[in-house]
Order: sequence, then structure tokens, then C-alpha cells
Amino acid sequence: MIALDTNILVHAHRKDASLHDEAQACVRELAEAAAPWFICYHSLIEFYGIATHAKIWECPSTPPQAAQQIAAWRESPSLRVLTESPEHIEEVMAVAESSKVIGPMIHDARIAACCLTHGVRELWTIDRDFSRFPQIQTRNPLI
Repeated sequence: MIALDTNILVHAHRKDASLHDEAQACVRELAEAAAPWFICYHSLIEFYGIATHAKIWECPSTPPQAAQQIAAWRESPSLRVLTESPEHIEEVMAVAESSKVIGPMIHDARIAACCLTHGVRELWTIDRDFSRFPQIQTRNPLI
């Protein structure tokens, strides 16, 4: 079971991202396959925030463009968006404690915990920070 991290989504969406072509092909392959693939709800929200952020991009995506991209991914019949339950905070805290997470790294712990809660064991990401969570295997499919 494979989940995609926010950074793969951003690169797939942003034509000016350094790994756009590779990320777009990766997402397309998953979206067109019959096997289920996963995105954490939090990653979709984070994608929107990054894609529309004027301090990150010279010409950021507009809110409608980011929303349309999320809608397009959600049209894939094999995509499953992973959500969090009220008890999810316990898993996040357990992952954070075991990985000695502090500060903004809690957002990565949240994604890792969401994947683990739903039985996802492989997260595709270009962020090496996820190596601090040995409970979930990470892979960079863009290299």
C-alpha cells in the first residue's frame, strides 16, 4: 500500500517545480492503475497551502487552480483519501515521542501516523526527514 507525501503532489502540480515531469508521471501511473493508492487528508490541505503560497512561488497557483488539482486527483477511482479519527492524536503523539519530534516536524509525524493507522507501510516522498520514522518505509520514486 503506497501513500504520497505532499512534496510529490506539489512537484506533480507545479510545472516550474524541479521534478515536475517525474512527479507528474508517477502520480499519473498510480491514478490510472487499478491498485489502491493513498493520500492523507492533511497532505491535501498542505498541498493547497504550498501551491498557493506567494513566498514560495514567483507566480503561485490560484486557489481555484489548487482546488481543481485536488478534485482531479480525487477523481481517480483507485485513490483513497485517509482521514483522522478523534483517537488519531494518540498515534501522532506515540510516533512523535518515539522519533523525538519537536517543532514543525510534528506535521511529518502526523502524516506518518495517519499512514500507519490505515495500514499504509510505504510513503513516497522526496523529504529525507521521514527517515526519522522507522515504522514506515519511505521511497523516493523520482530518482
